[in-house]
Amino acid sequence: MRETHFPEIMLAKVPERQMHWVRWGLTLGWLLLIVSLFFDPVSSQLTTPDHPWSPIRINPEQCILVQGECLPDQPYPLGAPIFWGIIVPSAIFILLVFGHEFWRRICPLSFISQIPRAMGWERKNKRVNKKTGKVRYELVKVKKDSWLAKNHLLLQLGLFYVGLNFRILFVNSNRLALGSFLLFTIAASLVVGFLYGGKSWCQYFCPMAPVQQIYAEPRGLLASTAHEGDRQPISQSMCRTVSPEGKEMTACVACTSPCIDIDAERSYWQALTDPQQQWLYYGYVGVVVGYFLFYFLYSGNWDYYLSGMWAHDETQLNTLLKPGLYLFNQAIAIPKIIAAPIVLAIFGVAGYGLGRQIESRYKVYQRKKHRPLSAEEVRHRVFSVSTFFVFNFFFLFASRNFIALLPAPIPYLFPALIALCSTLWLYRTWQRSNNRYNRESLAGRLRKQLRKLNLDTAQFLEGQSIDDLNADEIYVLAKVLPGFSKEKRLQTYKGIMRESIEEGYVAVDQVFEGLQLMRQELEIADKEHEQILDELMAENPELFRGDRPHSREDSLRLESFRETFLETVLESWKDHPEESHIQELAQVFQKNGSPEDLKKLMAYLSKSDQKMVAYLRQEYGISDDDEMIALRRTEPDELWQAIALNIDVLETLAHDDAASDHSVLRQLFSEIDTDNSGGINIKELKVFIKNIIPNFTDDQIEMMFNRADIIGNNMITYEEFCVLFRKIGQQHTAKK
Repeated sequence: MRETHFPEIMLAKVPERQMHWVRWGLTLGWLLLIVSLFFDPVSSQLTTPDHPWSPIRINPEQCILVQGECLPDQPYPLGAPIFWGIIVPSAIFILLVFGHEFWRRICPLSFISQIPRAMGWERKNKRVNKKTGKVRYELVKVKKDSWLAKNHLLLQLGLFYVGLNFRILFVNSNRLALGSFLLFTIAASLVVGFLYGGKSWCQYFCPMAPVQQIYAEPRGLLASTAHEGDRQPISQSMCRTVSPEGKEMTACVACTSPCIDIDAERSYWQALTDPQQQWLYYGYVGVVVGYFLFYFLYSGNWDYYLSGMWAHDETQLNTLLKPGLYLFNQAIAIPKIIAAPIVLAIFGVAGYGLGRQIESRYKVYQRKKHRPLSAEEVRHRVFSVSTFFVFNFFFLFASRNFIALLPAPIPYLFPALIALCSTLWLYRTWQRSNNRYNRESLAGRLRKQLRKLNLDTAQFLEGQSIDDLNADEIYVLAKVLPGFSKEKRLQTYKGIMRESIEEGYVAVDQVFEGLQLMRQELEIADKEHEQILDELMAENPELFRGDRPHSREDSLRLESFRETFLETVLESWKDHPEESHIQELAQVFQKNGSPEDLKKLMAYLSKSDQKMVAYLRQEYGISDDDEMIALRRTEPDELWQAIALNIDVLETLAHDDAASDHSVLRQLFSEIDTDNSGGINIKELKVFIKNIIPNFTDDQIEMMFNRADIIGNNMITYEEFCVLFRKIGQQHTAKK
């Protein structure tokens, strides 16, 4: 079934500098609200009974019954009602509609937790190389085999449960308690930000993280995708920073894997079969139902909650030891401080049990209908329905008192909006499956390999680019291309296998299962898979080392380090061209590049640049082995940058609107195009590059050629040449 696509809100592509100011604005607004909880002589005037125009003024004649008695009402500040009635519901709506990437990039608490990183205050471990005595400092991260890494979800659910009880008992309407609670949370996020690198607060401690998973996974209604098309170095809400030159770069330190900030859907599918996920989804539904129902069980009616009185009930702390339940006009002699935790626990456990029963019965139902589904598909669908239900149930109650104040017909349209958004979300999410996700992910890798082959695809695309094709169309194209021979299919499969292992898409011991779909599409036999795997192991044994980082997050961490390292080196040499050592840089990029080659290169850098590289190693938690792995995995654009620096055209091309008339570039093109054919072929490029940088390998030059050959006709035209160099120049200087 072809999936229905919805427009995407690409907040992931909004520059970090702009989002930095947005986060500062939201954080200051949040801090101002917290201050108002301790001191606010103004807003309470809007709630006085004699206020001439305020829609929230108290009605002295209104009687809100709590356990059979009218609750006394008096003017109140608006800090707590705004926080609980507007801010919290807005976060839930944002998560389901706009996605995790939207919320995480604007979340004030996430922003505050990163202050220790921004100030350089993060805790670090000292590492000493026993052979060389070299000292390095690495960020402290939560160990993958630690109790916290394995059980953080249960910890966060427990904190969420405790937080809901604190709401009911202490902080819903008591401003000092709420303000203190929020300040404590801020302090906790700062402490975690100091103790552990990356977004450890968000990933391992934040009580809102489970809520984010429920509403934002596998993907928000209008959220972007991180797995389709070419892999983006910066995706969704992942950690990012801005270099001194103004270039946006990933700041991922691989604090967790899989990471929801890099690819929310991947994180969802990989965790789906974990038994803890049942507690997350079904337990959450039960606790939320129990939370709202408790207000009825406590007061004996719904007016207490729907009126919003619970958010400014001045008697909240005085009722802790009074009856916590009121049923059939009779108070139950269980103190409220005990009744609330019991009710939430009962509903949480009941929700968990009911969810598991629904899973089991739905599986049996599908078998009876002769439409058997895998356990993974059954759980995904029940999880999706659970999210749909709890989202609508939440908004039956949330913000009701504020929405009722809006002019007609908004109070009537708002429930329709909630129902529409959640229905569209369910419709789209119901179609998703792990198989579909993997198919789309592998299609991006197949597209990349087809580009490298430079096959004639024009007759099949009818004016489209191969980048415009969706996953299904890519697979169809691979089947009908006349030049896509068996040999090239094997070559393509080998490239996909290498890239998948390098980027952590599949683990080394799961390559056979992980690439099964691609073998079916390319008609690769299992025996051929084994032969290709043996070839890769012989050609690149380092790729299969047991101690080598093999996750997508580690791949991005090493990529980030390599990119910033290269930026530092090239910027240094651009300022002092007489001190550039391109040959040594190229040698470090080789597969057989050694620590000695790197040490030799570092010796040519200034003291300040050497300090910058040391800082980068520390920032990304780079070991000696990590460093060599990162630098050997060089991208074509980075190799072209080295060439551009060597011929000194970076700065001028970046600002030259008439790049096609640039004399230096035209002369360079003519020097490479030795047969004066008007295009550069692979042989001409190899001869030219090896004359100026002999250390470049044939594989590297072929990658560079494929990067420049945009059309894919095995020839680099002058126009393509200009586009390539101007883009590289702009990457270095346009953002300064």
